[in-house]
Amino acid sequence: MTEMNMLEAIRSTLEAELERDERVMLLGQDVGRLGGVFRATQGLQDRFGEDRVVDMPLAEAAIVGASVGLAVSGLVPVAEIQFLGFGAQAFHQIEGQLARMRYRSGGRHPMPVVVRAPFGGNVHTPELHSDALEAKYVHTPGLKVVLPATAHDAKGLLAEAIRDPDPVLFLEPLRGYRLQRDEVPDEDYTIPFGQARIVREGSDVTLIAWSAAVQVAVEAAALCDEAGISCTVLDLRTLVPLDEDTLSEAVARTGRAVVVHEAPCTAGFGAEVIATVQEQAFFSLEAPIARVTAPDTPYPIGPSEKLYLPTAKRVATEVERVMQVR
Repeated sequence: MTEMNMLEAIRSTLEAELERDERVMLLGQDVGRLGGVFRATQGLQDRFGEDRVVDMPLAEAAIVGASVGLAVSGLVPVAEIQFLGFGAQAFHQIEGQLARMRYRSGGRHPMPVVVRAPFGGNVHTPELHSDALEAKYVHTPGLKVVLPATAHDAKGLLAEAIRDPDPVLFLEPLRGYRLQRDEVPDEDYTIPFGQARIVREGSDVTLIAWSAAVQVAVEAAALCDEAGISCTVLDLRTLVPLDEDTLSEAVARTGRAVVVHEAPCTAGFGAEVIATVQEQAFFSLEAPIARVTAPDTPYPIGPSEKLYLPTAKRVATEVERVMQVR
């Protein structure tokens, strides 16, 4: 085991996958000579060459479109979009080409493409850099959506994504790059998609989150402990495929739930979580399921994001309200 931050885990996994399979290649803006804007690919072009770690122009549609063609030719592209908010410039390629190609070709052309993109707040980014837009991509049939919350999961889920024959959107939390540190096994391993992680067990309420919001939920659970409220924390890990069984069972055990995510409330993935629980565990519920999210406004600038993003205190306050329902 080696203690790593998430950025180190991602870089080491990319290096290991380039070494394991000669079909794997990286492409994106500044991924080569610079080593990525966050240095996730630092040193990889020097080791594997410009043909396998390719600097692309500032054109997200070209990055994803080229990945589609490379996959059809038999390669395994791992594309980087510098920030998820810039994915809008490539959405016609992601939704209209990448996600549909296997279906359109009658199965002749699998799409073993990973699109990596960081997102998320608490890092004071400029406009369009922190927006949590995962729900937009979840609504794209044919695309898997993966969001690690730890360095351990980043390694296992990224290796799984690169080896998957279908396209995967791999979303990395900006504040987790260097702040999230945990033990990562040295040996090769993968984490199957569609398997949620029970972070901690509790008996009164279930907190459901993904990506950086998992740590917010953990901190909120600690605050709730002080108030005598026991919280389960569930990390979904992947939104597509969604582990509906673990989700429903976790909520059924406590009878109460609070969903936490950084995206705006309306039509955020929390709504799908609530619908799933209502369908599968309705008679176990003792209170309406609550949400702690960002407001339905554009992402703010600078220090204002502290008023925008979910906090542990806000989550704990909502847990106390949910617990008062009898």
